[in-house]
Amino acid sequence: MRLMPQSLRGRLLLVATFATGAALIVAAFAIGHVLERFVIAGIDQRLDASLGLMASTVRGDGSIDEERLTALQPGFAPDSGWNWRIDTPRAHRGSIDADQFTGPLLPPREPERRHRGRDEGETARPTPLDGQLSDRTRFHARRMTVPTSAGPAVLLASAPRDLVERPIRGALTPLLGTLAILGAVLALATLIQLHIGLKPLDRLRRTLAAVRSGQDVRVPDDQPRELLPLTRELNALLDQNAAQLANARGHVANLAHGLKTPLASLALELREGGRDPDGTLAAHVARIDGAIRHHLGRARADSAGGARPRVPLAPAIEGLVAALSRIHADRPVTATVSVAPDLSVGIDPHDLDELLGNLLDNGWRFAATRIAIDAAAQGGIVRIAIADDGPGIPADRRDAAMQPGRRLDEVSDGHGFGLSIARELAELHGGRLILAEAAGGGLIATVELPD
Repeated sequence: MRLMPQSLRGRLLLVATFATGAALIVAAFAIGHVLERFVIAGIDQRLDASLGLMASTVRGDGSIDEERLTALQPGFAPDSGWNWRIDTPRAHRGSIDADQFTGPLLPPREPERRHRGRDEGETARPTPLDGQLSDRTRFHARRMTVPTSAGPAVLLASAPRDLVERPIRGALTPLLGTLAILGAVLALATLIQLHIGLKPLDRLRRTLAAVRSGQDVRVPDDQPRELLPLTRELNALLDQNAAQLANARGHVANLAHGLKTPLASLALELREGGRDPDGTLAAHVARIDGAIRHHLGRARADSAGGARPRVPLAPAIEGLVAALSRIHADRPVTATVSVAPDLSVGIDPHDLDELLGNLLDNGWRFAATRIAIDAAAQGGIVRIAIADDGPGIPADRRDAAMQPGRRLDEVSDGHGFGLSIARELAELHGGRLILAEAAGGGLIATVELPD
């Protein structure tokens, strides 16, 4: 099972949520511990003061000053939960019997360290004890040992443990509420931080999309320091691809131009002297010429980016329609054009003529009576649709129709390169060609290009 999200934003949010939650839990325990120590310190001060008064009732011989003890007893009100005991070798007094202290007594939190008193010799510092009484009432106590000539006297003053826990419980509700509010504020701050911190990546993505569509040539260097190495590598890759593409385009163009002249001469010679009575050789020459034009068109398209001019669609389409109307004057086809005057697309003008010219030529060849050309921009995409009312292409054969040199209709005089040239030019410019059935029958060829 994959626990870590694939999204970078999700990973950062998960880590931040875990760290914030852990920090808040630690903070809650730490604050609770500090609060407990603060409350216990206050109770210990009161208990230590009581121990000091109780110690003043113990005489040096181990006996207890009963008169003084009676005067101090009102400080330990009955049923208050506050208890005391004085146990010396010679006397035992207390608000509670010794056998009522049952259950385990926790060891002192620090060893009993003795210091020499000014008048009474060695006196132990008060040490803490926690335990419970026979009625299961939990208590917190302070114990002190007073040396006498008869032996050590043990003094104990205790308070109900509830006095420690009650204020802690009372403080926990607002404390947890405050921590919950703090957690919500930190969560909001984390989301804002992620939004601001990941903005450069989104801007880099848009820049790369602009490079791919030809609006920009390179990725700007004004990136955050952490993204500068990536920016340099991307620009180096773009430069390398541009150099390799230019080299490949040059070789293909040279080869294509080198072959076009001999092919033109061969076509002329075939027309003379009845050398090709049935036109078979001329068809092969035309097929070779179509293949050369196909690869020459691919070489001309700049797939690695580079700034391309904005070409107005309406004049380009109207010019192609006018030219094809004259070429196919023998066909009773009517063309309608619906293109906004201000609509344009970023593409080389020659590539646009090659792309749309092949689609319109195919449409004119197979249309029965009409061709409709529509173009619109939506969501950053320019869609150019060319629909005819001809026989169309079955759905299971449309992919094959866009393969170079594939002809589905051997009767017509095409060479099978028109759709493949249009598809590859569209893809090399960051778009695509879609073939579908037109409304009312026929074929609709839709070209999608980045706006």
